[in-house]
Amino acid sequence: MAALLTSANVAAPAPSPTSARRSADEGPRTREVLVFEVGGQKYGLPTVDVRELVRAVTITPLPNAPAVIEGVVNVRGRVLPVLDIRARFRLPAKALDPSDHFIVASAGPRGVILRVDRATHLALVDEASVQAPQTLGPSATYVAGVAKLDDGLVLIHDLTTFLSAAEAASLDEALLAPA
Repeated sequence: MAALLTSANVAAPAPSPTSARRSADEGPRTREVLVFEVGGQKYGLPTVDVRELVRAVTITPLPNAPAVIEGVVNVRGRVLPVLDIRARFRLPAKALDPSDHFIVASAGPRGVILRVDRATHLALVDEASVQAPQTLGPSATYVAGVAKLDDGLVLIHDLTTFLSAAEAASLDEALLAPA
């Protein structure tokens, strides 16, 4: 599994001493987002949650895992669950393709993987251009906001809300079960 983009490439830049002293009304606030596609739809993930981007490999099924978990992958000795974005967002299932990408990320304290069709670019998003998810309705539970970019709208994920408490507990049990 060769890294395409490492955490050094995608981590949000550290604020300079000058920018750290800026007040909120002195200039636009921005955040860096990794933009990716799933089923023709653009999504984003704040780079503070991204650890690395790698080519997809075979996913091992995880018995007794919640339905929103595709399985697990070993990433340099760490067994990480693969979140099923397609199932969560009611998109049609798609077989794993060698051109798919895995985004290794953090969902709070948990390491996770998102299988995406492709990662496209890093975007610097003006906070003022991000619409609150509540305006999208109840189906936006797993979205932190909608960003307006030059090439269209991007739904920004909130990975801390991706798994319900029951799904997280079920996943923990499945991961601890003897092989």
